[in-house]
Amino acid sequence: MAEYIIRRVLQALLVLTVMTLLVFFGVNVIGNPVYIFASSECDQACLSAIIADLGLDQPIWRQYLTFVGNLAQGDMGKSFTHGVPALHLIFERLPATLELAFAALVLALVVGLPMGIYAGLRPDGWGAKLVMSFSMVAFSLPVFWIGIIMILTFSVQLGWMPSVGRGDTVDLGFVETSLLTLDGLHHLAMPAFTLSLIMMAMVIRLARAGMREVMFTDYIKFARANGVPERRVLGAHALKNILIPIVTVLGMEFGGVIAFAVVVESIFSWPGVGKMLIDAIAVLDRPLIVAYLICVVFMFVTLNLLVDILYSLLDPRIRLGGGRA
Repeated sequence: MAEYIIRRVLQALLVLTVMTLLVFFGVNVIGNPVYIFASSECDQACLSAIIADLGLDQPIWRQYLTFVGNLAQGDMGKSFTHGVPALHLIFERLPATLELAFAALVLALVVGLPMGIYAGLRPDGWGAKLVMSFSMVAFSLPVFWIGIIMILTFSVQLGWMPSVGRGDTVDLGFVETSLLTLDGLHHLAMPAFTLSLIMMAMVIRLARAGMREVMFTDYIKFARANGVPERRVLGAHALKNILIPIVTVLGMEFGGVIAFAVVVESIFSWPGVGKMLIDAIAVLDRPLIVAYLICVVFMFVTLNLLVDILYSLLDPRIRLGGGRA
């Protein structure tokens, strides 16, 4: 176990090193933020002063070495537009994105898993066909279109749901959350459902395929032959095995939801890191963009490790060293 974790940490460090190179150089060769911050009356001396103040007067390789040195100390630079550390801005907005992604994940499991199991147990019924049709539609429709239609239907036409904002929050001392207030949950419902649809479609398809496969295995037949109740057969034997691919896919998809919740946050004006990234790109706030992308890479690497550990716990035949019993 320790050897596996050490090996994965070394791999993660290699990935982070390569990504810092790609992200830093990729972001810094696009556009020139100086012309965005400078006024139309700014002369050459004024431009030179802004360039020096932003640290852009150094060669690109020296800027990168300075960035890596600061990164080793937990400093990713200061935002050009806000004048505060980029990590501070990310951590300030991250709770909103995390609760949106968490709510979407819970919705995908709570709704998608029973629907997928039902479709797998009764594959030829009308209910199963409706479930699979829903999963196909949910997987195919673009997220921005779904969000706009939900706003037009439930906010504009019916007036049932708020269309923008996060709602009331509760300060827990270390973080603020809207999950503990009715107004916050009211504001969270539409963006969370919109964000969960793709994950929900994947859960339905994986659960259906896994259930159809596992119900014909020998241990399920033996359990039924020994008089094990059907509920226990499904819950203790079948469900545990179909959860393995679902956990794997959702673990990776959860990282993607956090990283690419930009569209949903923009449509619903959700104050998360995705909307912050759009605002940073609009003004070429390089430190903030680089910090965001590196944090995303770090989250993906961490989720990879957690998924592998959960995978091994769900299937005792898997050994972290790579062998099998």
